[in-house]
Amino acid sequence: MLTGVLLLLCCTGGTAAFFLSELGDETEKADALASWGCGPIRPVDIAGELPRFAEYGDAQIRNAAIIIKVGQDMGVPSRGWVVALATAMQESALRNLANSGVPASLALPHEGVGADHDSLGLFQQRPGWGSVTERMTPAYTARKFYEKLVKVRSWQRRPLTAVAQQVQISAYPDAYAKHEELASRIVNALSGGAARTIEINGKAVCNAAERGQIAASGWTAPIPGGVGSGFRTSSRPSHNGVDIGAAKGTEIRAAATGRVLVARCDPDDRGRRDCDVDGHPGKGGCGWFVDLLHAGGYITRYCHMVSQPRVSPDQIVPAGEVIGQVGSSGNSSGPHLHFEVHLRNDRTSRGAIDPIPFMRERGAPLRSAE
Repeated sequence: MLTGVLLLLCCTGGTAAFFLSELGDETEKADALASWGCGPIRPVDIAGELPRFAEYGDAQIRNAAIIIKVGQDMGVPSRGWVVALATAMQESALRNLANSGVPASLALPHEGVGADHDSLGLFQQRPGWGSVTERMTPAYTARKFYEKLVKVRSWQRRPLTAVAQQVQISAYPDAYAKHEELASRIVNALSGGAARTIEINGKAVCNAAERGQIAASGWTAPIPGGVGSGFRTSSRPSHNGVDIGAAKGTEIRAAATGRVLVARCDPDDRGRRDCDVDGHPGKGGCGWFVDLLHAGGYITRYCHMVSQPRVSPDQIVPAGEVIGQVGSSGNSSGPHLHFEVHLRNDRTSRGAIDPIPFMRERGAPLRSAE
């Protein structure tokens, strides 16, 4: 476990040193963020030209297109396409796999040979899912996956890995989450930004994931306020997040499913832990705050809560769950949420990126202050 001291710059320019565990030490450039538009969902043309991804070959992306197209044809909301893709990415790396122990499968078109029991195809389905020929047919296997998925209670709101596991009953139930980010990018590229949508009255609406509604990407805005002070502005070059204005007591929600790394009172510049009272400019410290670690190595930070957070270290928190309330504790001039996003498991300033484009690209934009 890596440890270190983080100088956290809070919301009026002051600093407070405090000790945090598991700090990342990477110094490479921030991961490039894919930027896709979002408009009317585009039907997938599985026979047409498809975009390329460094992670997969053309045949694998063609299989991804089939999975999405089946979901579209069945009327499954776009969150389901992300879940299905992430599942197939884990089970077969998007390859239609035959099985060395199932001779009949070797005579059918395939893109590799597995040896996991008698599992076949994109989703590694066993005989209970269908015949050998059916399980080696990508469109059939995708349909069977969706048929079971939509029967899972509250599947659109639950963590991807929990829903996928309930469908698949895998020996590795926590393995699916790591594919959610790339699955969302593929869905966006193939269907016009569909991973940035939420379902409202049966219709897909772009860039509206807030107040606990979860975008197909798995993300939501932490609060529905407007951004006042931005990320590393010319007047505040060391401001490693954004300030979102809101009334004291406004509920703060987890921006995505994650594990709680830190949930405590940050000492101010004089070492005082008096987060139950309003702070002031120059006091230093983040007040009551929470750090969440998400799949893909992303970390989100939520500062200046009014009281002790509602979550505890190592707790798994679903996207949209309330983790605390807006306040003005620590280095603060008034009630607001200081919100940060970090890459590569790096909780220091080196890992911080501008949350505004990051959240917009996930369909959970942080609105500008009016």
